[in-house]
Amino acid sequence: MAALRSPWLETLRKHRAIAVIRTDSLDLSVQLAKVAIEAGMGLVEITWNSDRPGDTIAHLRHQFPHCAIGTGTVLCQQDLLQAIASGAQFCFTPHSEPELITSAVAHGIPIIPGAFSPTEIVQAWQKGATAVKVFPIKTLGGVDYIQALQGPLGQIPLIPTGGVTLENAQAFLAAGAIAVGLSGQLFPPHLVATKAWTEIGDRIRTLLKQIQTAKAC
Repeated sequence: MAALRSPWLETLRKHRAIAVIRTDSLDLSVQLAKVAIEAGMGLVEITWNSDRPGDTIAHLRHQFPHCAIGTGTVLCQQDLLQAIASGAQFCFTPHSEPELITSAVAHGIPIIPGAFSPTEIVQAWQKGATAVKVFPIKTLGGVDYIQALQGPLGQIPLIPTGGVTLENAQAFLAAGAIAVGLSGQLFPPHLVATKAWTEIGDRIRTLLKQIQTAKAC
């Protein structure tokens, strides 16, 4: 597990942000991923409840081999195995299911289960999670919650989602998160609906610039 964990954590430390894409159209998923990657995003998650996620992941892996393409919202073994077969390079789940974690570890794919409480976080980590998604962070106290966890659980890589914004992403990283996940903040529905790809790309570049500033500090 240590051999698997190390390169994945290095990838997280390098990029610090994950673009989460959830759509009801394969073409739209590909378009949003293209915008994100061209704006500099190195980690893209296609949620498994999107339209034809396996086909989308396979397409993106071929088109953007330099980018890490993974999946999220994986709920069961069937989802996990199909995601692996499609070429997903990492897997997020909204919950902590021990069997899913064990299966992902056995298949050699980084697994980031969702957890709510310190107990869930520790249990997921002890079971073999590569990192833990703290979700939904907005209802848990935001940045303060991540910071409070650092004392007892600072050894566990945490990725807050579900409340990370362009304005607070840098604060989450400064508080100890290894990376952050963003969806609607990067792809606002009104900009997606009007195909405002330039504006969406600008939002992503703004986020990445803030993250680089945080690294420099």
